[in-house]
Amino acid sequence: MLAALADAPSTLIGLLAARDTELMIAALRALGVRIDIPLDATEHIVRVAPPAHFTPCPEGIDCGLAGTVMRFVPPIAALAGGRSYFFGDPHATQRPMSPLLDGLAQLGVQLDNDALPFTMDSPAQLGGPRVQIDSSTSSQFISALLLTAARLPAGIDLVHRGATVPSLPHIEMTLAMLRSRGVQVDDSEQGRWRVAPGPIAARDQRIEPDLTNAAVFLAAGVLSGGQVTVPAWPARTTQPGALIADILRRMGATAELTDDGLTAYAPGELHGAEIDLHEASELTPVVAGLAAFASGPTTISGVAHIRGHETDRLAAIEAELSSVGIEVHQTADGLVIHGAGPRGAGLAPTRVLRAYADHRLAHLAALIGLIVPGVQLDDIGSVSKTMPDFVSRWQRMLDETQDAVR
Repeated sequence: MLAALADAPSTLIGLLAARDTELMIAALRALGVRIDIPLDATEHIVRVAPPAHFTPCPEGIDCGLAGTVMRFVPPIAALAGGRSYFFGDPHATQRPMSPLLDGLAQLGVQLDNDALPFTMDSPAQLGGPRVQIDSSTSSQFISALLLTAARLPAGIDLVHRGATVPSLPHIEMTLAMLRSRGVQVDDSEQGRWRVAPGPIAARDQRIEPDLTNAAVFLAAGVLSGGQVTVPAWPARTTQPGALIADILRRMGATAELTDDGLTAYAPGELHGAEIDLHEASELTPVVAGLAAFASGPTTISGVAHIRGHETDRLAAIEAELSSVGIEVHQTADGLVIHGAGPRGAGLAPTRVLRAYADHRLAHLAALIGLIVPGVQLDDIGSVSKTMPDFVSRWQRMLDETQDAVR
């Protein structure tokens, strides 16, 4: 996104190989961005050349089920002027969009719907800078407007009105990325972000590993009684996924950062804990998987907004854990899970678990399958959203564990 908005070409190394990335690349190309991917690249290298002017896309931009595409790309399309059309997967029509589209309307964009699919008609010059939205259902609405704000004629004076914004570390990540590219941002007032108009500097960058994706592998090491090391774990990061290390420790596991990476294992039984995931709600399915095989209850709170993610994640987690015999119920803003202990004694074998077209629910099923015999998943293809090679990585982890035992 920032490379597409920059004032010169950039090279990015280590781009995530996943459907969400492919959808983002296709969306940016549709708006006039040149993105070159070397055929012989082994490190997922891309060269991004921003256009002199973005071009509208009336024939349509496919958002799939990617929140980043459906929310981050429309503000760029607004810069293009003219008409652009956005659509996505069937489940995408249920994902919240109205706060972002309300913000774009305040900038002068005309819209025909408050969710996907929608058509937007943008004026030759957008207005502003004052925009007020309710971003209590997703931090992405704030990030989406901030990413493009410096390219607006008057910048933006963005105000949040409503309940607390979830996943605030994601907004902090956005601000850090903007400032590293010379964008002037004033966030001294809580719930208000003022971005000055100006250029976004091009910057070559190596992308950090996806720590939220890595969490399910660390959890596997802990639940299996073995250990897993994720290499290249950053010592300092703005990714909320890094909180998995502290969560593991709070549940009785060990998580150690060394030169080799982050290593996780459980010296004894896991125990339940009270865990507020408001800042890292993407970790909820993995934490639920850990809680399912802990001793005692675990309360997960601060995640009411994930009812509007790829699926209603709270309802899905409750249904799938209940289907194998784990006692769980929803609260107003989370879940209470009564763990079945490390061996899952008495849980029902041979169950087909549902993914709900949600990659994180597939990760949860994989964790359950480590302990409960006979577990199957109805749609492993859902992992392609952020990790198409999940199955081969998972199998390789299991094979290496078996080799170590032998």
